[in-house]
Amino acid sequence: MDAYTDFARVYDTFMDDTPYEEWCAFLTGVLQEFHIEKELVLEIGCGTGTLTRMLSGAGYDMIGLDNSEDMLNVAMEKTETAGLGDKILYLCQDMREFELYGTVKAAISVCDSLNYLLEEEELLQTFRLVNNYLDPKGIWIFDFNTVYKYEQVIGDATIAENREECSFIWENYYHEEEQINEYDLTIFVREEGPLFRKFTETHYQRGYTLRQMKNLVEQAGMTFIRALDADTKGEVCSESERIYVIAMENGKKTV
Repeated sequence: MDAYTDFARVYDTFMDDTPYEEWCAFLTGVLQEFHIEKELVLEIGCGTGTLTRMLSGAGYDMIGLDNSEDMLNVAMEKTETAGLGDKILYLCQDMREFELYGTVKAAISVCDSLNYLLEEEELLQTFRLVNNYLDPKGIWIFDFNTVYKYEQVIGDATIAENREECSFIWENYYHEEEQINEYDLTIFVREEGPLFRKFTETHYQRGYTLRQMKNLVEQAGMTFIRALDADTKGEVCSESERIYVIAMENGKKTV
């Protein structure tokens, strides 16, 4: 799961069209549906903390958890700049074995963070930990990219973007048998004058089906509430590329 090292420096630049405001509105709407307001919320895979800061601004006490020290360094710098340094706790931990000091009212994970777990057993381990650290009847909200998205939409595609200060080439290679998408990032960042520094990273993500995710949620001891197409917020269909799942704590199992 080693990723987002050098890329952390330019992550927010290339993600500036990410609909964080839309995500925040959706998440706060779900949390309020379950009467969760101004309470402790854990974000798993928080990255540079953009959504974490938005949820903090919406009144939630936030814990941001990520496995990339480089991403968290950016998150903490931006949190200090925003004057939220004493309101958000960041933890550099692997989601498969994270530890908290107590329970939280809700946990969230978006932007396909869970797709970095390449085995169902790793997802189950993570879901059991989430269940363990949720308050009674606490809520778990997450998204994931589907097999359809990797097979039919981005698999074996090449994406490139050129900007004044940095550019990237994103090459996808879909491994059908394992249902794993490999993408190689080549990034050029302006260092001084006309000189650019080149660096590369390789990421791996696995596509999952809603049936797999529902089974894993229930195996972890949680109650599956519902699933939504992340783009339409309507029913999941065979061409859904990203799916939201909402689940509820329903008693503890041994982790």
